Amino acid sequence: MINTKYPSRRMRRLRSQPWIRDIIEENNVQINDLIWPVFVIDGENKCESIDSMPDVMRYPVDILIKEVKQARALGINAIALFPITSPDKKTDDGRESYNPDNLICRAIKAIKDAVPDIGIITDVALDPYTTHGHDGLIENGVVLNDPTVELLCKQALVQAKAGADIIAPSDMMDGRIGAIRSALDQNGYQDVMILSYAAKYASSFYGPFRDAVQSSGCLSGDKKTYQMNPANSDEALHEVALDLNEGADMVMIKPAMPYLDIITRVKNEFKVPTFAYQVSGEYAMIRAACDNGWLEHDATLMESMIAFKRAGADGVLTYFARDIAKILHK
Repeated sequence: MINTKYPSRRMRRLRSQPWIRDIIEENNVQINDLIWPVFVIDGENKCESIDSMPDVMRYPVDILIKEVKQARALGINAIALFPITSPDKKTDDGRESYNPDNLICRAIKAIKDAVPDIGIITDVALDPYTTHGHDGLIENGVVLNDPTVELLCKQALVQAKAGADIIAPSDMMDGRIGAIRSALDQNGYQDVMILSYAAKYASSFYGPFRDAVQSSGCLSGDKKTYQMNPANSDEALHEVALDLNEGADMVMIKPAMPYLDIITRVKNEFKVPTFAYQVSGEYAMIRAACDNGWLEHDATLMESMIAFKRAGADGVLTYFARDIAKILHK
């Protein structure tokens, strides 16, 4: 006798055993999805800890090379470099950003010599180099767009010459992608890629990063005149469209977890390589909860990664990259 009290389609059947769950899994995380952001300092043989980001360090180049070798051995294909500029080299105009012998250029060369098969992504913005902590030049309290773009082009060129594989402008100045693409092409760097921080929001989740790069104390005002309003979604599509038309090869959404809807909209609309940045505040929250025993470390990391992949991200910048790689190796 047929029992009509229950549905013929029982969804739990497909969840009943591990092997069937694995077969029908819609999204999965691979080590190839991971990009490891790292902080670089001057000096040698001594790292610096970051109070708001436990287990994330500022590395001198000599130690960083060893750490990058270990990351590459885990299967991580790319790193993103962020410099901590010494206070005596910070100026109002951020001129150290395009010094061909600056910290980031020296780090690129050293890493490429030691680990030639790892991809190097470099940040293009003035905030690590300015006394005021903004991503551009300032005049009468206003962040200037076009004069800033001229300096960003100079910065991109010295990084490309040092050996950067991907230039990643994070400044959110209008027109900077087209200008940087033109500068790279005219100087023989046609093969250097551009990853645009196309939808970078004026977020409260950047606090620990600003601690890490030692810019939080010097930042004058906020960045709301150039970073995006967290309330806006359609605006992100306009930003991405502009950057792609100007020559961006890939686009970034930052932060990641609070903006999963933006990742999905961008991926569905443009179908281009789309990256998410699990930013410092996301790292700090998860890490604090895990350290206090409120969340299970490995499961939480993997669930967050699945969320990014499900939303449409092709790759994820995360300070947990090495931890996730180790989990995947298990």
